[in-house]
Amino acid sequence: MIIAIDGPSAAGKGTLAKRLAAHFDLAHLDSGSLYRAVALKMLRVGQDPADEDLALAAAQTLRPDELADPALREEATGKAASIVAAMAPVRRALLDFQRAFARTPPGGKSGAVIDGRDIGTVVCPDATVKLFVTASDEVRARRRSEELQGGGGIAIYARVLQDMRERDARDSQRSVAPLVAADDAIVLDTSDLDADAVFAAALEYINRKIG
Repeated sequence: MIIAIDGPSAAGKGTLAKRLAAHFDLAHLDSGSLYRAVALKMLRVGQDPADEDLALAAAQTLRPDELADPALREEATGKAASIVAAMAPVRRALLDFQRAFARTPPGGKSGAVIDGRDIGTVVCPDATVKLFVTASDEVRARRRSEELQGGGGIAIYARVLQDMRERDARDSQRSVAPLVAADDAIVLDTSDLDADAVFAAALEYINRKIG
């Protein structure tokens, strides 16, 4: 079973993906961490994330252990990742990794939950279940600000909101694998829902879908 979860940042897709993976005993992959890892790799050596050749080289030399770096969650990394993710060569370099994960989940699992921005549309168009998790800009910015402050970072709501809107525009308007809901995906708006309610709604839909 493959569960594809797409949506913008801070909508709750990562939390949902982890809970669904645990519930169904499936492998989990946060595909966004791949692009964040490429971006972080570049930033740490002073490279420009907009340099396509350097970004491709970083993607081709990405190591699995680089996906666990705490700095992946920093706001600067996320902004750079959005730039890197718009590059067709980089996406092609990382596409095989994601499809292989879905095709042969690690740990002998019987399936996988993969969350990102183009899982249901590009990476796994034949996924068993497709979810598109979203929320209002304001709610997502508040959640992201609280997350950053909780981690010791200094977050200014207005700046986070502006950065988020700019990233959403890049992700949804890019020519390669834009951020859109798959035609056969169910849309979950989490603006007024807590994590438990989102999980319950997703679980109900999935159980109906798979019978």
